[in-house]
This record gives sequence, structure tokens and C-alpha cells, in this order.
Amino acid sequence: MSTQAQTAANRVNAQRSTGPKSEVGKAVSCQNNLRHGFTGAFRVLRWEDAEEFNQLAKQLAEEHQPATPTETLLVTQMAQAWWLRTRALVLQNACFTEGSVEQKQLALYLRYQTTHERAFHKSLNDLLKLRAQKRKTEIGFESQQRQRAEHARRQAAEKRKQELHKWKVLLAEAEVDHRVLLNLNLQTPEHPVSVGPKRIIAAQKAG
Repeated sequence: MSTQAQTAANRVNAQRSTGPKSEVGKAVSCQNNLRHGFTGAFRVLRWEDAEEFNQLAKQLAEEHQPATPTETLLVTQMAQAWWLRTRALVLQNACFTEGSVEQKQLALYLRYQTTHERAFHKSLNDLLKLRAQKRKTEIGFESQQRQRAEHARRQAAEKRKQELHKWKVLLAEAEVDHRVLLNLNLQTPEHPVSVGPKRIIAAQKAG
């Protein structure tokens, strides 16, 4: 049994031992109880292949081609979730040793597997929804652009039609003036010609 002096000494030591105070010391300390790495910030564990995770992230990025910071974040979350899901499967296998099963740990890893499978699909669905909404907005913009272009085309066609009509009228007036001048040149006191613009226009219409 501890003596009174030992108990007092333990209390003094406990008060003095307040844990690491530096940021580096705190970071090292938080790793002491790291067992499976499913909670807290994502990390590749020492017994895992970091290059394999990088390859997974690269393949997902090549497949989905993220074009914005949000899309990049969702693809990164997919890679991390799938990595943790795979880690849970590996740890499940470790629960079976020499005919015995660590039921508690197995149930825990099964739960983590399901959780991270759902996280993977949620990130994927969020990415697809984001792109669908973006495409919907683009289609709406493209539709407005087409409508504006069609309106401009119709206005241009109407303007050309009006210009063509104007030039036809001017041409008809010029022809009438030309015929009037010809008739005036042919007119003599003995043979007066009574052909005016109205008669010529009427004759053109009749013809």
C-alpha cells in the first residue's frame, strides 16, 4: 500500500505533469492513442501505402475532371472515403484469428465500412447534382442566347425586306419618270401625247 508520503508526492507530480505544451508535442501526443484512424483528420497510416492513395486520388480526378474548387473538394472527399472504406475491410480481416472472432472490433469496422461507403456515394451524388445544376444554368443561358440571336435575325430580315421594298418603289418611280421624259420628247404640236405618270403606273399594274 502507498504511504502518506508517496500519495502526496504523486499528487505533486500530477500537478506538474500537464502534458506537452508545444504544437509539435501536442501533435505527437495525439498519435499515441491512434488505432484505426477513422476519426479526426484524414491521414494515411504508417502501415498503408501513401503512393497507392495518391494514385487513387489521381485516377478519380482524371475520371471526373473537377473544374472548380468545390468539385475538387468533392473528388478529394471521394478518394478519402473510399480509402477509409478499404481500411475498414482490411481491419475486418484482422478480427479473424485462429478460429476466433473479435466480435466487438468486427462490428465497429463493419460500421465504419458502411459509413464511408455512404460518404463516398454522397460526395459523388453531390458532384453530379452540382454539375447537373451547372449544366441546367448553361442550357438556360444558351437558350436565351439563341432567342436573342433569332430575334436579331428576324429584325435584320425585316429591315432587309423594308429596304428592298424601298428600292423597288424608287426603281418604279424612276421608270415612270423615264417614260414620262421619253413621251415628252416625242410630243409635237401636231401630235400631242397625253401619257402621264398615273396612266403609266396603271398600265404597269395591268401588265
